[in-house]
Amino acid sequence: MKNNTVIIYSTPTCPYCTYAKTYFKENNVAFEDVDVTKDQSRAQEMITKSGQMGVPVIDINGEIVVGFQPDVFEKLLNA
Repeated sequence: MKNNTVIIYSTPTCPYCTYAKTYFKENNVAFEDVDVTKDQSRAQEMITKSGQMGVPVIDINGEIVVGFQPDVFEKLLNA
């Protein structure tokens, strides 16, 4: 896979956030994990990017994915 910029906006109690992080770890994709419960400015950044208050919101190379969608992740990571 090419070099990708991946940001996961998550919370500690979100199971789909955990699934997404596991997916990226298993596929050797580096990512920044942003806990939106601890960083209000980054939480606002997530809402601005996605229009969503729910997590996970995943930014892959500037493309926003809401929820755990491995088929979409794969497509964007290999684009």
